[in-house]
Amino acid sequence: MPKQHTTQRELFESRDRWDEDDARRGTVATVVLPEGVEKPLDYLVPESLAAQVEPGRRVRVPLGRANRETLAYCVAVRHGELPQAPLKSVIGVEDERPLLSSRMLDLTKWMAERWMARWGEVLEAVLPAGVRLRNRVRLAPLLVATGAAPPRKPSPAQAKVLAAAGAPRTADQLAAASGASRAVVQRLVKLGLLAEAGAVERPRPTTAARPRIAHDKPAELSTPQSQALAAIGGAMAAGRHETIVLFGVTGSGKTEVYLQAVEETVSYGRQAIVLVPEISLTPQTCDRFRSRFGTVAVLHSHLTPAERHAQWREIASGRVNVVVGARSAIFAPTPRLGLVVIDEEHESSFKQGTAPRYHARDVAEWIARAEGVPLVLGSATPSLETFARCLSGEWTMCRLAERVGGGQLPAVMTVDLRERGSRSRGAVSPRLAAGICWALDAGGQVMLLLNRRGFATHVQCQACGHVARCGQCDLALTLHQPGSRGICHGCGLVARLPADCPDCRTPGLVHSGTGTQRLEEQVRRAFPDAAVARMDTDTMRTRGSHERTLDAFRNRELDILVGTQMIAKGLDFPAVMLVGVVNADAALHLADFRAAERTCQLVTQVAGRSGRGPLGGRVVVQTSTPDHPAIRSAASHDYEAFVRSELPAREALLYPPFGSIVRIVVRSLDEQAAAAWAGTIADRLRREADGAPGVRVLGPAPAPIARLRDRFRWHLQVHGSDGSALRALVARGTEGLKTPDGVAWIIDVDPVDMM
Repeated sequence: MPKQHTTQRELFESRDRWDEDDARRGTVATVVLPEGVEKPLDYLVPESLAAQVEPGRRVRVPLGRANRETLAYCVAVRHGELPQAPLKSVIGVEDERPLLSSRMLDLTKWMAERWMARWGEVLEAVLPAGVRLRNRVRLAPLLVATGAAPPRKPSPAQAKVLAAAGAPRTADQLAAASGASRAVVQRLVKLGLLAEAGAVERPRPTTAARPRIAHDKPAELSTPQSQALAAIGGAMAAGRHETIVLFGVTGSGKTEVYLQAVEETVSYGRQAIVLVPEISLTPQTCDRFRSRFGTVAVLHSHLTPAERHAQWREIASGRVNVVVGARSAIFAPTPRLGLVVIDEEHESSFKQGTAPRYHARDVAEWIARAEGVPLVLGSATPSLETFARCLSGEWTMCRLAERVGGGQLPAVMTVDLRERGSRSRGAVSPRLAAGICWALDAGGQVMLLLNRRGFATHVQCQACGHVARCGQCDLALTLHQPGSRGICHGCGLVARLPADCPDCRTPGLVHSGTGTQRLEEQVRRAFPDAAVARMDTDTMRTRGSHERTLDAFRNRELDILVGTQMIAKGLDFPAVMLVGVVNADAALHLADFRAAERTCQLVTQVAGRSGRGPLGGRVVVQTSTPDHPAIRSAASHDYEAFVRSELPAREALLYPPFGSIVRIVVRSLDEQAAAAWAGTIADRLRREADGAPGVRVLGPAPAPIARLRDRFRWHLQVHGSDGSALRALVARGTEGLKTPDGVAWIIDVDPVDMM
């Protein structure tokens, strides 16, 4: 065989080919934009940034023809052959370390698909603003505030930054003022020489200034409590995921089961997340958990960005074993998650009202399944979706049918407002007034529920029938006092109401309907010796207002508490002897298939606030429809009877839990434009659904609130038995749609609010 010779020319040609191969290889980052472009984009990673660019960090990239510098989330990095088309390059890296773990990236991608949202939208939602905007948080010299000596002498560049930080400034402002780089500023933060101004000026709130709730561990659990705890502990010990539903009457000791389950979780060196539906429940829940576990992280919307960021860091470091909070606390960065608990799981507040419209219960199940840990759902009135999954055997239900300590459920009296003798000059019927007297004379307290805030629900002229309405919404203005202010509860518009009718000039407009403000006034007049307070969104706007009011009621400084649904759930006041439901029909007849379910849950929950102490209790429910299944079941403390009556109707109509709904709402300043675009979407969906079994498209039609914030609203619904197939159908039917100017539309998967 002849000997092969490689010439010098061939050697150099081969090396050129190697260089070409190397040039075609590199590192590509896939990024997602918070807004604008929906699909992920690929960017070339320069060698100088290769060590810093990784999934979970944010990067700065050029966007569009103008190469506008934009912040984006890196969701994937790959090394290998580059595409034929040239790629733009990553400009810089925003974060020192990943903000999102691989688990959170998987979760957010699933959420985007599950609720038909943009991935970037979801990423923005799961990260608190204080974490996302860390480089924009104002910084101040920490040692100036504490008076401590620095651990080491600052470098000349660091000294310039500290000199420029006499007043709180952002990292960018400090770098510009001192002539130093942002790396120097971040180094000072890391060394503890700079801190967020919010953390310096307003330290994280503690409960030292307010009395904690005494919640000692009982000597022993009841048999149902022990069985529920054993079910949770069995899943925990086996390291497997299981969803366990505690279906217990009010006062049956569900919270104690949570506490001991969390205690077992902590004993394994793991962390627990506990979700509550209302901010008003957070202080009480935190006090109970602090009494057992000491430090508890709290996450809710009343925290400042700096406080939320500080809590986020504590959780991520693993120094906190228990996280308590509202809906968004499910995204807490727990490195050693061992248990997730959702109290009052039926509450609609666990569903996000803006994009991405996720439900915390479904997110919690995904996380618990991915981590292989138990998920505990507790309620005296589980949602029908939860009940159905228990009946099918998918989830485990543990029943707690009796109150702990042998306590009895309160007797419930229904007052039929259709009877002439049941009405009085005010909102309080003679029977309810007698019940209030009975409770106060016995040294007890009273809670009155009216799920309508304001003074009067509408203002009307008796002569011509004119009703004062919002100029931007299809809603009547609600009268608020003092000042005769008409406030729209849809858009928040405030208008001064005239004394005379603007149409016919008849003097003296009539204030019809009753809200919590008028109810409070009537109660103060009728019971002048009683200390009365009101709890609704109007009175609970200031920081700490929930805690102050509830503490005053718990300490017997108040006799009567008037409020909306925020007083109906989860609160434990042993001295409450009477609960009055002033108008049980307030939401019963809304254009929403869940109206009856919500009414039954609300009345049952608020009735459960009564009779928790040794004095016993009663409940008075005022209603014009006492024979409605929702009212009857609530009055007899038999929520399961309502479930049995409601599930067949839901199944016949393929409503949840037997089917899925995708609701599309179109908004525009031009009513015809909104109607036309809703019709276009409906036509496309009907063509897509043609021949698909079990799928129906309803609408379009004007939404129940046809105009909101000056936008006309039309909606349509797509129903189907298979949720994933339904979402795929809607995605195909709406793909490529170019929305007309002046029109906006949203997709809400499995909505809880149909208004």
